[in-house]
Amino acid sequence: MDFGAIGSALSVWLVPVVLAITFHEAAHGWVAERFGDPTARSQGRVTFNPIKHIDPFGTLILPGMLLLLQAPVLFGYAKPVPVNFGRLRHPKRDMIWVALAGPGINIALAFASALALRAVYPPTGEVMEWVGQNLINSMHINILLAVFNLLPIPPLDGGRVLTGLLPLAYAWRFARIERYGFVILLALLFVVPYVAQELGYPFNPIATVLLPPVEAIFRLILDLTGFA
Repeated sequence: MDFGAIGSALSVWLVPVVLAITFHEAAHGWVAERFGDPTARSQGRVTFNPIKHIDPFGTLILPGMLLLLQAPVLFGYAKPVPVNFGRLRHPKRDMIWVALAGPGINIALAFASALALRAVYPPTGEVMEWVGQNLINSMHINILLAVFNLLPIPPLDGGRVLTGLLPLAYAWRFARIERYGFVILLALLFVVPYVAQELGYPFNPIATVLLPPVEAIFRLILDLTGFA
């Protein structure tokens, strides 16, 4: 195992991953507070201090494992920001905006990273090349995190958006899936690809769904920031 190569790879992914997840969670808390729920603020979660949001396994270990395994999709998560939807002024409507805040800030970060990359492009010297690689990875991880979280599976943000959009009679039934959501995601991320590989039919459902929109958004941001 080439530990030098591993260390180099981690050095250009660690900061982008931690910042992407930190801003994502802080945005949820900030928007929830704007719509009437101060729960996240009272627990110190409306902050850009990553220590408040980091989940040791989800933020560090899991992305590191996926990176080392050269998985087609780099995935991670933080400690969920607590939101009491019952305290929102219009719970069913406002939960949509609270959910969209996370992916929204990630797309904004990807755009900001592209602008910063444009300012230092082409990079000269080892330090600037390292900075440039961090910025490129920041674009990738923020876009991926945004698109991944918009999958309509509770407790992902897309699941909460769909819950808010569905008629009340269907919304509460759909929301009950949340208790199984994490198991469903783990199955789609690891179990299904492994079983498909063993059967001789390589298939990764998450990568199949996510990569086309991720690549399209990546190209769009590059075009908008003058890399076309």
